[in-house]
Amino acid sequence: MFTDECHTAPVQPMVVSRPARVGTPLLRRAWFRIALIYLAARVVTTAFFLVASAMAPADSRFGTGASLLTYVEAWDAQYYRRIATEGYPVVLPLTDDGGVAQNAWAFMPLFPWASAGVGALLGSWAVGAVVIALVSGYVACLVLRGILVDRIGERASLWAVVFFAAAPLAAMFQVAYAEAPFLLLILLGIRCLQRRRYGWLYAIIVPMAFLRPGVLAFALLLALVGGWRWLARARQPLRRGELAHLAASCALAAGLGLSWQVIAALVTGHPNAYLETELSWRRLWMDDAGGFVPFEGWFIATDYWFRMWGLNPVWGLLALAAGLFALGVLLAFDRRVRRLGMEVRLWMLSYLAYLLAVFLPQSSLFRLLFPLSPLWGAVAQPANLGWRLAVLAMCLTGQWWWIWNMYGLGTEFWQIP
Repeated sequence: MFTDECHTAPVQPMVVSRPARVGTPLLRRAWFRIALIYLAARVVTTAFFLVASAMAPADSRFGTGASLLTYVEAWDAQYYRRIATEGYPVVLPLTDDGGVAQNAWAFMPLFPWASAGVGALLGSWAVGAVVIALVSGYVACLVLRGILVDRIGERASLWAVVFFAAAPLAAMFQVAYAEAPFLLLILLGIRCLQRRRYGWLYAIIVPMAFLRPGVLAFALLLALVGGWRWLARARQPLRRGELAHLAASCALAAGLGLSWQVIAALVTGHPNAYLETELSWRRLWMDDAGGFVPFEGWFIATDYWFRMWGLNPVWGLLALAAGLFALGVLLAFDRRVRRLGMEVRLWMLSYLAYLLAVFLPQSSLFRLLFPLSPLWGAVAQPANLGWRLAVLAMCLTGQWWWIWNMYGLGTEFWQIP
């Protein structure tokens, strides 16, 4: 029967298909291309750490030939590890002059505890911390591409990811710091605002509040987005309950942003335990930090640094004012920044306002600018390969400079990450 059917059926021309190219479909997938970019960037960062270790002088902070593990657990990572193993002090430590000394209350608990949980499976707290940072960095790359791709196109968004993965602060993806998971949540929050998925904000805000300080900036973002959506309602109609979600999530973020001060006060019995702990770091730079006054830090630091450099502090205040004005103009009028979307621009405004309100400018300023990473989308827009390669070279140069000074040396007052 089968033979007869074969004889009577019309003869079809034989088509010989070429073997499928295994790599081509994967390379078309954004997650795979970003994985290659991220892996290459992490290899470069690891090489920078190893070179810094080999070149470090004997009198550097970590000495010659320090291991990667030493760098992973250096600086603030020591406090995170202490929180995981010892918890928070019930009695605040004091300095010789009776002030509150540096202690673990300046750091939030989620990252060290999560690192302990992952580390219990992998055999080491430090390994758990690095795994969280690494995975958070990769997912942050994916989310950053999602935020940008509809605004600036696929190629520019991938270049933004390249700059982000190889940025001067890219070491944050490989050390036991909470920066990478915190930034991931920020980017997820911005993505939810873009897509009007407000219900997810509640799940993002809670862990964000206990990763590192900064959720108050996100609360300001939510308030600004609510105001913008109201003003733009004629062009972009408001869905039912949209403002209610934004108001509720804003209130949640603001409440949780202040909750750590209450928790520290209840545990220690000291009403200003958290603020005094934060000010203990400020006293490293200023002999008498006084009490916390919002927006005061930048003006105090400008006066301090310009006097230290032998310059008139009035010029410093003028420079500060000019810098703030320039940032405002950039966010409001620069066409490349405007293309990133209102949610990204309002985040920049919110976070910069937060830094201006609470931060004392010193060597950690570079690290604290890490949450402004969506701005790489503006840098990536010029479709000139020479420009993009020059930016990448500057990113890698800045990354080496930062690793060498903060880890390879780490002996001067300005070499503290």
